[in-house]
Amino acid sequence: MIDPRLQVQVVLSSMFMQNTLVVNLRSRSDCLIVDPGLEPEKILKLVDSQGLNPVAVLLTHGHADHIAGNQTVIRRWPEIPLIIGEGDAPMLTDADLNLSGLAGTPITSPPADQLVKEGEVLRLGGLTLEVLDLPGHSPGHVVYLVKQFSPYVVIGGDVLFQGSIGRTDFPGGDFRQLISGIRQKLFTLPDDTIVFPGHGEPTTVGEEKRTNPYCGERAGLYDLN
Repeated sequence: MIDPRLQVQVVLSSMFMQNTLVVNLRSRSDCLIVDPGLEPEKILKLVDSQGLNPVAVLLTHGHADHIAGNQTVIRRWPEIPLIIGEGDAPMLTDADLNLSGLAGTPITSPPADQLVKEGEVLRLGGLTLEVLDLPGHSPGHVVYLVKQFSPYVVIGGDVLFQGSIGRTDFPGGDFRQLISGIRQKLFTLPDDTIVFPGHGEPTTVGEEKRTNPYCGERAGLYDLN
């Protein structure tokens, strides 16, 4: 169970069942918006209904379903920074790179205001977030790790899902790289660490270590150690 001082709310975009996260400390009104999806009006409605004040847009990666709402959110709050891993920054302004152009419905985003990489620490809205590079689903995918509460929380994007992993058959994907990153950077966290993925329900590191058929203890697909 998540620490009661921390609130993570999910806004679901129905087309790809993509999760936008609105994250804040319950004692504060400033919040983070993570991966604005294809139905940004839902995000605005939630934020407004709770009197929250966004201080940043965090992006785990640059695929279209995770950036489609950027334009709307930034238009509403033009002063807040748009933050993404440096390897995926070109996807924001290139519809072919973010895969929307290849699908025939080009989507672009404003460019990033801040690029992040492994080892950097963000302090936003009273939260401390460590940046971990976890490519494999996309070349510059990052996750954000919150360790100031117990259990830890991972804002995970399309890396590790409940019983699955992010697709690696897109351009720039790499199955072995993704599995290796999960095992080295997520599976070394405490078992009760909560992972909020970009699709589907939250899970824990311990559950996925035990049962995930792609990267868990019984996967047996590759020996990457």
